[in-house]
This record gives sequence, C-alpha cells and structure tokens, in this order.
Amino acid sequence: MSKRIGIEVSLAIGEAVKMANVDVISAYPITPQTHIVEGIAELIANGEWDAESITVESEHSALSACLGAAAAGARTFTATAGQGLELMHEVTYSQLHAPAYRHGRSQPCSFSSAISMGRSF
Repeated sequence: MSKRIGIEVSLAIGEAVKMANVDVISAYPITPQTHIVEGIAELIANGEWDAESITVESEHSALSACLGAAAAGARTFTATAGQGLELMHEVTYSQLHAPAYRHGRSQPCSFSSAISMGRSF
C-alpha cells in the first residue's frame, strides 16, 4: 500500500507536471503562482527532472513559448494567475484562428491557474 504524505499544493502541482513527463515549462513568475514555477525550477536544478524551464517577460510570452515548443513536439506546461490568463487570451485567440489549427494541427499546452483568496471583509 502506498504511503500518504502531506505536501503544499504548489509543490504538488510541480510533482504532477513532472509525472506527466513535460519537456518545456514556460512561465512568468507572478503571485500567487510563483511557488509552482519555483518548485519546478528546483526539481530541474537538482537533476530530478530532465526538462527546460523558460522564464519569460509576460504571460503572453509564456503561452507563445509553450505553443512554439508544442509545435516542435514537446509536452508543455505553464502556470498563471487570473490576470495572467487574461493576457494569454490574445495568444489563444490567435491560435484558434491560425491556419494550422483549422487544418487539425493544434498545439496542446497544459497549465494551472492560481487564485489568491485575499481577505474576507
């Protein structure tokens, strides 16, 4: 029987992405998802995972890098937050209307979107 252990959710997401055998992780570190990409970067730096981690200048670039890597055959992942997901919208819209997509060649990318619970008033 497997042993259950407690783990912080951000680190658990990183472990899940590692188990999915993702090749390229592209992200812009922004609160509250920073812990996710920090945990992933640590796994890669420690040699526990053979993957490429790309830190980019915005969420727009993060999704663009993921889609480019996916087009080359890589499994990709990005992490974002609500406002970052809104910035990715332009890239997803462009992707949906690209000629390659219309001909059945899409570039999949898995991602997590974190939220900050803030204070309750």
